[in-house]
Amino acid sequence: MRIGLMIEGQWGLTWARWAHLLELAETLGFDCVFRSDHYTIGPPDEDSLETFISLTYAADHTRRIEFGPLVAPTTFRQPVLTARMAAQIDDLSGGRFVLGLGTGWHEREHFQYGIPFYDLPTRYQMLEDALEITTRLYTTEGPVSYSGARFSLNGAVLLPRPARKGGPPILIGGNGMKKTLPLAARYAREWNGVHLNVSDYRQRMARMDELLDAIGRPRSAVKRSMMTQCILGRNDADLKDKLGVMPDAPDKLLDWNRVAGTPSQVVEHIGRFADTGMERIMLMWRDQDDIAGLELLANSVLPHFHK
Repeated sequence: MRIGLMIEGQWGLTWARWAHLLELAETLGFDCVFRSDHYTIGPPDEDSLETFISLTYAADHTRRIEFGPLVAPTTFRQPVLTARMAAQIDDLSGGRFVLGLGTGWHEREHFQYGIPFYDLPTRYQMLEDALEITTRLYTTEGPVSYSGARFSLNGAVLLPRPARKGGPPILIGGNGMKKTLPLAARYAREWNGVHLNVSDYRQRMARMDELLDAIGRPRSAVKRSMMTQCILGRNDADLKDKLGVMPDAPDKLLDWNRVAGTPSQVVEHIGRFADTGMERIMLMWRDQDDIAGLELLANSVLPHFHK
């Protein structure tokens, strides 16, 4: 099990905060830093950095961690543009970029910025076309033609060719058993569950294994991960202050669809996820200025998993 950070880029992310968070992730030993791809999900609307520009900065200002969008909506950008940017950021970083792709979900920000927000079946068509186009561009040396429901190619060539064989790995995030997991089984090199408890994650792991077996991909072909909120208290009193409410019994925290607790409780909770076969967890860190909390997380939790 590896532990990384998830930063909500639309919740006040500035260059100073982004630079500091990347530096801390590198020095404190986190596995990765992922960030959301939003203009806003207010109200209120807050500062946000453009996702791929900030990830280009990450490529040039880190040396060890993996990073990427979690996830980039296909409604925001034409898929060739996303594929080109991702491949070139991956090259710049020496092969540490992960391309997270999704349908997009927040209607308000689409309306605010004049971006068409289609119904869910249409957005899934857009995502499937984007996955097919990206995969073909990354794995095909010559011209690529493709006629999709929403996006097409006519003799397109991706140049320069990605330095990494097959291009940067595609990550698909989401929990849907009927749509999202089958797409992940077919196209992804990483599937990322979102805000699940241990039981629900285990159920989706089993479903992913079934899907991979059915199409003949090795189960090991798809890394298993999850993004969820982390609330860490130094002690019970600090935790209660942050949560506002405490469960009747401490072990009830293990049933929550977020990781919350004192350091020992967080270690136990992440350990339960590790027992499912999860390979890494991206912990959403809501307060970007809570550096003491990040240091506590790194010093008290990471050593139990990063051997």
